[in-house]
Amino acid sequence: MSESPPAAGPIDNSERVHVLDALRGFALLGVFLSNSLNWFNGRLLLPREQALALGAPPLEVAVNSLFALLVEQKFVTLFTLLFGLGFALQMSRAEGRGTSVVPVYRRRLLVLMGIGLVHMFAIWFGDILTTYAVVGFLLLLFRQRSEKTVLVCAALFLFVVPIGFSVGQRVLPALTGGAAEVERAQKATREEEARRRAAYLAGLSSDSVVTTQQANARYGWDSIPNPNRPVLLSIILGRFLLGVWAGRRGLLQDVERHRPLLRKLTAWGMGVGGVIGLVVMGINLALLGATSVPGWVVWMRVVKDVGILFLGVGYAAAFALLFQKERWKKVLGVFTPAGRMALTLYLMQSVLSLCLYDGWGLGMVGRTPPSLTALLSVVLFAGQVAFSHWWLARFRFGPVEWLWRSLTYGRMQSLRGVSSPASAAN
Repeated sequence: MSESPPAAGPIDNSERVHVLDALRGFALLGVFLSNSLNWFNGRLLLPREQALALGAPPLEVAVNSLFALLVEQKFVTLFTLLFGLGFALQMSRAEGRGTSVVPVYRRRLLVLMGIGLVHMFAIWFGDILTTYAVVGFLLLLFRQRSEKTVLVCAALFLFVVPIGFSVGQRVLPALTGGAAEVERAQKATREEEARRRAAYLAGLSSDSVVTTQQANARYGWDSIPNPNRPVLLSIILGRFLLGVWAGRRGLLQDVERHRPLLRKLTAWGMGVGGVIGLVVMGINLALLGATSVPGWVVWMRVVKDVGILFLGVGYAAAFALLFQKERWKKVLGVFTPAGRMALTLYLMQSVLSLCLYDGWGLGMVGRTPPSLTALLSVVLFAGQVAFSHWWLARFRFGPVEWLWRSLTYGRMQSLRGVSSPASAAN
């Protein structure tokens, strides 16, 4: 009689790929900065004139410019790539056990979606977990496809679909004579969005927790039917697939074997992404304070997305190469525990930010300049890193990771455990 395959369960700490954990923790810092500078501090909710005045001093212009060049969307891209790579690892480990990845993976996504929905409506509307869960189901369609097919489909969803969507939105109406009507509809949409954001900001400024969270839930619900959502979902799926391809190739699991390719990815990613980022930054500075924006600037979104992808890939490759050097490993390894409990810290960032910015907390929403927001984010994240070191020296998982695993596998996981201060950071 043949032996039955071992039951699925969480991997042991000795099986973890530590560079991936460290890279995930590093990405989480950039995600927190992005969410704080764009949303938590209320910048994108302010009227344009007020937002410009808050960011007008030279220091704030410099901080905003560096943020747009080096951080904005790059770390979200990195985080998304790691999600796809994680799927490839789960698939290979399931195959190694002689089992299918599908049942456990589906349960993981369903639980993640549940956590995301609670986060979206009860805490902060900008949740990304629900989107990851929805798009994550599509990865199952590619689990038996070749590396070439995965890479081609990644390019299709990253570039072809967004460009085609933009052309359909803007060029076709002009060709069919409906451009004026489309422009009126877009103007009405912008005005409605400005009204919704003003109401949301007013709700966040309230000294009542109930009022702020009602405003959050209302804004989150109204944001679901977004005309640009197909582009967002396409780009996320493309990044997932790029991560799947990297995971199958073992780019970050076996850095030494892929060192030449990783060096090329670092050079091309930093080079192309950096040049595009500088061009976009120059255009933004030239148009700073302009009352109207030229129509051609809209098409820069496609170019900007290319630069974001290249720089995100460059960050990942450079991080992996540096992690192989003993001195750098000690420095970058500080992020490892944060990466192991990234879900807990991501949710914690939302809660901490509500306490900091909402009216019932310190009431700083709409008042903090970019420099102060960035400083507060870095300080809070440093505290999170310290907390993750302390926690994982005593427990196997982060608290939300423990809940996620327990619900996924249908049995309570052992939380007390095996980590030591040394192993948590390595």
